[in-house]
Amino acid sequence: MTNEALWIIYAFINFALLLGVYRIFGKPGLFVWIGMSTVLANIQVVKTVEIFGLQATLGNIIYGTAFLATDILNEKYGKNDARKAVWMGFSTLIILTIIMQFALLFTPGENDLAQPAMETLFGLVPRIAMGSLAAYIISQYFDVFLYTKLKSKFPNDRYLWLRNNGSTMVSQLLDTAIFCLIAFYGVYPTDIWLEIFLTTYIIKFIVAALDTPFFYMAKKMRHSE
Repeated sequence: MTNEALWIIYAFINFALLLGVYRIFGKPGLFVWIGMSTVLANIQVVKTVEIFGLQATLGNIIYGTAFLATDILNEKYGKNDARKAVWMGFSTLIILTIIMQFALLFTPGENDLAQPAMETLFGLVPRIAMGSLAAYIISQYFDVFLYTKLKSKFPNDRYLWLRNNGSTMVSQLLDTAIFCLIAFYGVYPTDIWLEIFLTTYIIKFIVAALDTPFFYMAKKMRHSE
């Protein structure tokens, strides 16, 4: 199976699992998903693959589901719950960072096999860590703000696609810009930096477009919260 086919299947599995969690657990499931997806995205980001002729990280898909979950919360429960979820995701990232940095400080036993792998997954380059945290909190907060504005201006359900895609695609552009500026600007020549920025956003744009039918399905689900 090609990377492209696998990537599309993997994207649909991610979105389907998010809907499953929401269907079973309702609003609390979305809160849990946002925290989990931010952690998984920061683990998966260390693996790069080539898809559609572009170099990309696997983390872009699971990270995109966090924006979908935020939009579902905003659409069905209001901006306050969406903002609460954003801060829960941000707090999860902070806690993960602190705990894993201390875990790496322990001297491994002579028969330990995990330390090199843990260092690869959780060893931090300060600029990348700062870029990830800043990009997450700013772009997610902006996503909530923009979705609320779009919902106010286009309240009819026939504009669900506009609220979802408009807020997510613009917020993902902001997310990519902030992360690439903090993490990579000045590290690479300008043309390479621009290529990283563009290819990263293209992948995120595709993920945002793929989540649209799942957003409509989530809208139709009924819960008692």
